[in-house]
Amino acid sequence: MKIAIIGATAAIAQATAIPFAENQAEFFLVARDAAKLAAVAADLQARGASRIDTFIADLADLPRHAAIIEGAGDVDVVVIAHGSLPDQQAIDRDPAAQLAAFHLNATSVISLAASFANVLESRKGGTLAVIGSVAGDRGRRSNYVYGAAKAAIHAWCDGARARLRAAGANVLLVKPGWVDTPMTRGMKKNPLFADARSVGRGIHDAIAAGEGTVYLPRFWRWISALVRLLPERLVKF
Repeated sequence: MKIAIIGATAAIAQATAIPFAENQAEFFLVARDAAKLAAVAADLQARGASRIDTFIADLADLPRHAAIIEGAGDVDVVVIAHGSLPDQQAIDRDPAAQLAAFHLNATSVISLAASFANVLESRKGGTLAVIGSVAGDRGRRSNYVYGAAKAAIHAWCDGARARLRAAGANVLLVKPGWVDTPMTRGMKKNPLFADARSVGRGIHDAIAAGEGTVYLPRFWRWISALVRLLPERLVKF
């Protein structure tokens, strides 16, 4: 099995790769930081990966995406995991910064996802897994630009899943809740935070099961449902 992981140095991406490596999968790893990517590749090699190719790219650079698709070649599973969590208050009054955050978290993700969807559709099989977020379920004061990007990904995945189903391929939308990673370093931790390793294992299992949308940890499905039902006047967070 060959796995392409975009944003491979992200904590959740690394955790997702581990169980695949333990089953001697091949990898095509893409990230921006060469040193971090080399460390991830070395770790997966030590865990049993049969082959690892790496590719350095700024994923916000859309013209670079064609080379990524070409370099990945024929893949069985694609995991798109790149993105960033902007400081919402810092970008509230900066339209350019908001657009840059949306571009990285939505436009660049959809660009890569659309290209890989074509690959899987042509080969008539495989899984495209895209990391979304519970933040996409409702716009909130604390992260509405990030949430808007994740909402766009949610809608794209729903439609692409229906399209690729006819070709025997699957689109998995992963919606993590709070996860203890470098991206959430500045957030105050609480009992709802999960560790990246358990979320990565959940993604691996959801891919194997052919699921369409998965909340991780699973209890976030019910928390998110409650948040969506709250009257707008009560949503102040």
